[in-house]
Formats: sequence, structure tokens, C-alpha cells
Amino acid sequence: MNQELPRHIAIIMDGNGRWASARNLPRIAGHRAGAETLRSVVEECARLGVPYLTLFAFSTENWGRPKDEIAGLMGLLDRYLKKETTTLMKNNVRLVTIGRIADLPGNVQSTLRKVCETSSANTGLTLNLALSYGGREDIVEAARKAGKAIARGELDPDAMDSSLFSTFLSTAGMPDPDLMIRTSGEMRLSNFLLWESAYTEFFVARKTWPDFGIQDLHEAIREFQARERRFGLTSSQVRSGGK
Repeated sequence: MNQELPRHIAIIMDGNGRWASARNLPRIAGHRAGAETLRSVVEECARLGVPYLTLFAFSTENWGRPKDEIAGLMGLLDRYLKKETTTLMKNNVRLVTIGRIADLPGNVQSTLRKVCETSSANTGLTLNLALSYGGREDIVEAARKAGKAIARGELDPDAMDSSLFSTFLSTAGMPDPDLMIRTSGEMRLSNFLLWESAYTEFFVARKTWPDFGIQDLHEAIREFQARERRFGLTSSQVRSGGK
């Protein structure tokens, strides 16, 4: 991993339920196995020196799943956060969140606040958990905030551009994802980081999330490093520094 690393990796952790079904296990068993993969990927990103890692942990649409699965997921999240606080601190990882955190159960909100506060001074990897998150909803909320700023006279609407608009998103202050990984072979964004992924490089792994290992992460990063990122320019312009 001597070449330039992605500044920001985003992952859609897909396939926990299919992993469990293939083994005749309850879906929550797949989520537990996925939590083990999460730990190893976070630790490896911290070891490699990746600055930002955003994980799609729970979408706004996921609230439509069976109530017992949601309850199991929320309990697993609460236990995971409490259990892994020591791991985050050992690896100098700072935890932050995006999404409608107020939608989560009170105990989960309390645990999240505590872990975020405990890790806030860490200077290594920033681990960003997307919880009760939807990309469209985030864009709408950003537009609402910008509109209120205009109404208060704090913002000239003619000054609005994409860079300024980005400061109203929940990911403000973070670089856009350089690399998006999706497991389980699915070929869609599923309402994840829609604005931020305009020029993101995609890597789709056929494996389900519980089977996704460190070598798979390395493969995704190596493939990213082998790509030419043109951002709308031609290859010759990129090679000549944009001229």
C-alpha cells in the first residue's frame, strides 16, 4: 500500500441477511457476523492511515423492516458501541455520525453521544456511522437550512454554488468519498451519499459483508489506485495538470 490511499472510503455493508439465510440462521446472526467484519475493517483502515471511513449502518428505509429485526439491530448497535470503545481509543479512531439520530432508541442515542465524546480528541481515522440516514433526505434538509439562512439575510442566494451548498450537508467538513465499496454484488447506491458521490470510484464485491475480509479491502484499494480519475477532463489534460 505504498501508493496514495483514498482520503475517504464509504462502504455499503450489504448481505448480512443473505449470509444468515444461506446457513439456515436467523437474520440477526448475519448482523452479528457483520459486526465482526466491521471491527476488522475499521482497524485496518486505521492501520493503513485512511483519514475517513463512512459506513452505511442503517437507512431511513430500514425502519420498514420487521420490528423484531429492528429491535435486534438496535440492541446489537448499542452493545457494539459499548464493547468497541476501547478498540476505538486504542486505534486513535474518532467516532462521528450522520442521519436522523433522534429517530434511534434513547439508550442508543445516549451510548452514541458518550462514545463520540470519549473519542472526540482522537486524531487518526474518523469513523462516520450513517444511522437512520438517507441521501435524498439529507439534501432536502440542506436546502431547508440554506433557505432559512437566506430568509434571515445571512446568505445571498446569488452566492450559492455547489461548494457552498455542501457546507449545509451532514457531511460538511469531510472530503467527498474517493472510493465506494458495496458488498453482496448489488449495483446501486440505495440512497447513500448521493450528492457526495458525484465523482466517487466504485468497487463492487460479490461477497456478502460477513465474508468481506482484509484482503478484499486491499483489493478494492489497489483497484482504486490503478484508476485514472479525470473529474470530467480528458486523460491528456489530467497528465498535463489540467491544461
